[in-house]
Amino acid sequence: MAIQVGDPVPNLPFITSDGEKLSLPDFKGQSVVLYFYPKDSTPGCTTEACEFRDHHKSFSDLNTVILGVSPDSKESHEQFKEKHDLPFTLIVDEAHQLADEFGVWILKKKPGREYYGNQRSTFIIDQEGIVQKVYHDVKVDGHVEDALTFIKEHLT
Repeated sequence: MAIQVGDPVPNLPFITSDGEKLSLPDFKGQSVVLYFYPKDSTPGCTTEACEFRDHHKSFSDLNTVILGVSPDSKESHEQFKEKHDLPFTLIVDEAHQLADEFGVWILKKKPGREYYGNQRSTFIIDQEGIVQKVYHDVKVDGHVEDALTFIKEHLT
């Protein structure tokens, strides 16, 4: 069952691109934008990450942490962060435990092949660790502004 609005975040441990072992409850007291994306260094994912980068201060000013999640390795995340000067944490989810828990690890169909991967999705979590907003099948254009507006209007 996928995580929905009103659900508390799961206490699943994860490793960050910096090698830290954390879990979502560690961010209690701050709002969290948890965004799942398919793959480091692909066009849509790079655009989305750079949009979050460009609005990072606005989120930070609202006591909000940005966490990006993909099934890429720690090394891939490190390179992605460095290449695009990303100031926020990326989560290593190689076994897609977080993606499974949040219900975003899905079967994707492209002409001639099927495979599993992250559905581009964002979860906005309040300071108590409760999911307040879910965006599934995100279109990159305008999404970061939408998330920022939601936080301004509902979590501050």
